[in-house]
Amino acid sequence: MSKDNSMIIAVDFDGTCVEHDYPAVGMEVEGAVETLRALQSKGHRLILFTMRSGMKLEAAVKWFKDRKIELWAINKNPEQAEWTESPKVYADIYIDDSALGCPIMFIDGVRRPVVCWAKVRQKLEYDRIL
Repeated sequence: MSKDNSMIIAVDFDGTCVEHDYPAVGMEVEGAVETLRALQSKGHRLILFTMRSGMKLEAAVKWFKDRKIELWAINKNPEQAEWTESPKVYADIYIDDSALGCPIMFIDGVRRPVVCWAKVRQKLEYDRIL
């Protein structure tokens, strides 16, 4: 965490911000936009951390832009080169449907779970990040 208490938060896309529908962009997961905007308003820096590339990545970036969520970076941490050559993206927090411990939920008729943003937000508020 930086001196001003802002954090770097890496956020996955498919199954996290939108329902799984790759290569298309799935339906928005309830609570994602509001929570990401709240994190941004607190000064936290968001990194889109996804396996998408090319036009599929551009579609994900457009999703954020259309919702007025500013991305600090995409699939990299711009400050990281100052102290490491590792390709692993450094962040203080990772929000990803595949991350151990990330709260998930099942939506009726959908095969794969998505992030439960209500529980994510509750945890962020409890930890005084939001």
